[in-house]
Amino acid sequence: MTTREPWLFNDENLIATHQRTIEMVAYDTTDTFQLRGRLRDERPWADGVVSVSTLHSMELRLEVRRSDLVIIRAEAEMGAYPHAECPNITPAFQALVGLSVGRGFTKAVQGLLGRERGCSHLEFLSRALAPVVIQAIPSTAMRREPPDTAGSTVLKGTNWLANTCHLWSEDGPGSQKIALGWRPGGRYPAPSVEQVRAENSGESSAQ
Repeated sequence: MTTREPWLFNDENLIATHQRTIEMVAYDTTDTFQLRGRLRDERPWADGVVSVSTLHSMELRLEVRRSDLVIIRAEAEMGAYPHAECPNITPAFQALVGLSVGRGFTKAVQGLLGRERGCSHLEFLSRALAPVVIQAIPSTAMRREPPDTAGSTVLKGTNWLANTCHLWSEDGPGSQKIALGWRPGGRYPAPSVEQVRAENSGESSAQ
């Protein structure tokens, strides 16, 4: 049995000086995904009277067409911000309309809204919401269909997960499982490549 190494620090003995909270939710309709991203920066030690407690409270809402994953509507809003001029930049985020949240999205967002061209917090939310769409695709399929068919629906047409992370690298574990006939759904976490291969061998032997 291996002994787990301790964390770098024990937060019970420390005073929190700053806290950032990110919340992202995806909703699905017949033709679109609707996304809401919220970002809050707070000083947990501040009383909110003498010292400001909420530095940033910002929200970005996107509507993404399901058929091609293109953004068709974008709205940005600021509730709490450090400078009176901060909200002036929110209309700039309508420039997200027309972009696909697929490959190249991060670079496109940085080119349109990075650094002096936008707000660093809303630009972060823009980039961070794209992977939420990717997660919403299987979540929606699993909600709408039985597990034995939802997995095939998720991967219908092409393996859009290719090279999105180490597991889905070319010839990585995910791709190997798909080649062996595995589909998302059912057990979570998914079995290893070796388990899928062994189970397939067992089925072959039983036939």
